[in-house]
Amino acid sequence: MQDAAVLIVGGGPCGLMLANELGRRGVPAILVDDKPGTTTKPQANATQARTMEHYRRLGFAEEVRALGLPADYPTDMAYFTRFTRHELARYELPSARDARVIIKSLTGDWSAAELPHRCSQLYIEPILKEHTSRLPSISLRYGWQLTGFEDDGDGVEATIARTDDGAIERLRVGWLIGCDGPRSFVRKTLGYNFLGEGGAQRDFMGGRMQMLHFRAPHLYDIIPHRKAWMYWAFNNERRCFMCALDGIRDFVFHTQLRPGEREEDVTDESMHAMLEQVVGLRFPIEVLGRAAWTAGFALVAERFQRGRVLLAGDAAHLFTPSGGLGYNTGIEDAVNLGWKLAAVAKGWAGPALMDSYEAERRPVALRNTAFASGFAARIGVPPDPAIEDATPVGTEARQRAGDYLNAAIRAEFNIPGITFGARYDGSPVIVPDGTAPPPDSANNYTPTACPGGRTPHRWLPDGRSLFDLFGFEFTIMCSRPELGQELADTAARLGIPATVLDMPDEETRALYEADLVLIRPDQIVAWRGKAPPRDAAALWRIVTGAKGAMQPAAAAGG
Repeated sequence: MQDAAVLIVGGGPCGLMLANELGRRGVPAILVDDKPGTTTKPQANATQARTMEHYRRLGFAEEVRALGLPADYPTDMAYFTRFTRHELARYELPSARDARVIIKSLTGDWSAAELPHRCSQLYIEPILKEHTSRLPSISLRYGWQLTGFEDDGDGVEATIARTDDGAIERLRVGWLIGCDGPRSFVRKTLGYNFLGEGGAQRDFMGGRMQMLHFRAPHLYDIIPHRKAWMYWAFNNERRCFMCALDGIRDFVFHTQLRPGEREEDVTDESMHAMLEQVVGLRFPIEVLGRAAWTAGFALVAERFQRGRVLLAGDAAHLFTPSGGLGYNTGIEDAVNLGWKLAAVAKGWAGPALMDSYEAERRPVALRNTAFASGFAARIGVPPDPAIEDATPVGTEARQRAGDYLNAAIRAEFNIPGITFGARYDGSPVIVPDGTAPPPDSANNYTPTACPGGRTPHRWLPDGRSLFDLFGFEFTIMCSRPELGQELADTAARLGIPATVLDMPDEETRALYEADLVLIRPDQIVAWRGKAPPRDAAALWRIVTGAKGAMQPAAAAGG
């Protein structure tokens, strides 16, 4: 007897997204988090386009896009010597209102169902929680923490304690997923270490950081420049980045402690003074919260799984937040895990499917942490000592800085390659077809249906997104109905949920370079061919982690 199929430890975006994926499939799961509710801190601030596509798949992308900044607020990133003085660089990006229109005209690198959205985790977590709470198979247990667990091979015995009175409960579950953050109790209990860059030192984004969440309704009145979503200060006294949270009065300010500054001496008053240094004027604020953190990490757990216990999100990888990759990588972890756990729990997939999680997601974590570390190194260079001088030398220094920073901003935030280009080549549940994927580049993305990557997107002539036509589980997309019939009949016989989709037009066929494409629930191409596979059952056994093998010729379409 089990209390649930899955115990999720941690109620941040990764844990809540996993609960949503399981709950939409009717899989019983319990989520525990030692906090009384969703986060009260403005943590992750950038939702990438791929994450927005997943929110669209679950039906609440528009709710998320309505959060945060006003609909007409620009999502620019801008660099200044100080916010009331010289503007050095700016990368102009659309408002939420404009993003809804622009996306339908984009092709190539940015052919997507959704554009990115600039909004704090502070606002997004409650939406994730609200949608999770509507799912009958999910039990949310805020105010409870995991205190111990043991995997006996057939399931996991877990002990949880209520944080306010210490009451103990013992649970038996099929799987335990640690989404419990960088200090993960689950990871430490498994004995897995973080490997990688443990704290690079830089002039900025490499050392102890201080966060100030504050309210200042008049700040826009004293900054003489056009509004931005993210403000950066680039001078030799105080460096920072500051995000507009609601576009009206609430902000979050991050600065790195300078040599001689001690963390134990930081107070609300000293943080206010640091903020005034980068603004360049004195002004009143209301302090809403403070926290400390460390920049310079690019860490990935040595393993993501032991038996029936797995790691996801910040428990599995820890980023310096350059490029906003940590939260978004965690969302992808949850999506990958969600359909696989559900498939195994419902009995239509083999246990080897769960072994594919680490094989697919750990290389992506290594890739993404490396990209984020590179962005931090680029932005961590010190300013020219003359950058604020009112002299020709100062003017030249600002021009050089502007050229450098304009390039750096685009390198860090125009990243379709990172957003869409992660791949699962070599996964045991992907069937290669002998074609090579395009080079992996942060700032360039070539749409391809080469098995192992995100399915290429296109907008159809009637205005619909191709992604909106996919089924919630597997999709069999074929240029002619008879091509997918055997795959569909075999899936039905094996109890595998699959939707047959006729390719909308010849342009879609040309984009996918195949007449028959098998698309996973997470919108990853599992297999493609120009003809049906020789052994449909063998193909299904591979992509669902069951036993069996395919002939190489069949993998290429026969």
